[in-house]
Amino acid sequence: MLKRFNVKNFLSFSEREDGYSEEFSMIPGNARYKKEHLYTNGTEKVLKFAAIYGANAAGKSNVVKALDFMRKVICMGIPKRITEKYCKTDIANKEKPSYFEVELILDNHNYSYGFEIILSQGKIVSEWLVEFKSDNSEKELFVRDVEHGTCNILGWNQNKVLSERLDIFGQQIAEDTSILFLSEMNRNKNKFYVEFPDAQILNKIYKWFEKSLDINLPDEPISNYFYLGKGDNVDEICRMIAAFGTGITNYAVVNVGKEKLLDGMSPENRNDLEELIERFLMKINAFPDDNRGIRMFLRSRKEFFIVSLEKDQKPKFETIRFYHGNKEFTFGLDEESDGTIRLLDLLEVLLSDEEKTYVIDELDRCLHPCLTYKFIETFLNVMRKKNIQLIVTTHESRLLDFDLLRRDEIWFVDKRKTGESDIYSLEEYNTRLDFKIDKAYLEGRYGGVPIFSTLFPVKETYE
Repeated sequence: MLKRFNVKNFLSFSEREDGYSEEFSMIPGNARYKKEHLYTNGTEKVLKFAAIYGANAAGKSNVVKALDFMRKVICMGIPKRITEKYCKTDIANKEKPSYFEVELILDNHNYSYGFEIILSQGKIVSEWLVEFKSDNSEKELFVRDVEHGTCNILGWNQNKVLSERLDIFGQQIAEDTSILFLSEMNRNKNKFYVEFPDAQILNKIYKWFEKSLDINLPDEPISNYFYLGKGDNVDEICRMIAAFGTGITNYAVVNVGKEKLLDGMSPENRNDLEELIERFLMKINAFPDDNRGIRMFLRSRKEFFIVSLEKDQKPKFETIRFYHGNKEFTFGLDEESDGTIRLLDLLEVLLSDEEKTYVIDELDRCLHPCLTYKFIETFLNVMRKKNIQLIVTTHESRLLDFDLLRRDEIWFVDKRKTGESDIYSLEEYNTRLDFKIDKAYLEGRYGGVPIFSTLFPVKETYE
């Protein structure tokens, strides 16, 4: 689970006045109420929810983009078109490294992983992994200095063979500015981790970014509706959908023709899908003793399909149809409102049983304010029995309610006059629990709200 995230010299984040990076934290503050909002393993505690507020263009979405950028560099390599993503408020930042670091709780241990990269050149300059011990000491597992061509393997000295193998991998990329050591240690290394289970933390941190960190930007579908296609919890799903007042009373998975799926696809996407289906069918039919099939879930903005592939059978194509009381008529996803589609996306968070950290930019997009409040209220009740984190950016001031949230679950992003963004928590204000925080926020007491200038000068009139 995520404890904190630090970023410097990326988009609107430069550095704090003390020279340190900007920090967003899920570490609990001094609040002593709503302890059910915390995850604890006996020694460590982290928050399960946080809401980030800020005016348009203040930089709250840049928190999400920075975390997403870190994930992409680790899992997919250095993205293209990043040379202009340094903080442009100071021309000197162009040649300075950008800093990304997370602190995580994995298997009841506390780790800090990070790297620095000069964005204007697309070059990685340093990388590190540190374990924090229960006695507050630190154990460096590896430290990489690309500029000096060193990758020091420090944390596995008790296993000489493992340490030597890791050292070989490290030296192979010691001067390589295009790849992270963590990424290299997760390219075709499955057999390595079977042989050396003591090194699995390198795989687990990578898997956290790849599988457990679920980042959702405003212009992308949040869910592929996998939960709808499983078919093993229809009653629970229908109960939740009905509770949010969408009018949907039931749903069904129905067969459709292949043409329905291909309709609207570009020729390139059609060919790619056809080739993918053929390739999977060849794999399935190549093993006569294996009767397992494959199900693919395809999702666009207002379309959803399931492609089922089984041995010696033609592909089956299905979609979801919704009932609104009358069982004689069904409705497709493209006939539902944007708000209903947004809610169906968000239901994955409530229904998930995996240990994940969901990050959703603009949670309240297309949602009625009451529905946004109801969703967060439901999440805070559901997650008591689950190890799920939810971090959202929002403008919805109704969530600023101490009956709903803790002080340390509320964050703000505000812009300085020079253009850089600052991240800070309501916890810093030590606000009383009986205070009307939503009103104070809209009045600008905590920053993070727009400041308007006069658009049309007021003309004086004389009689």
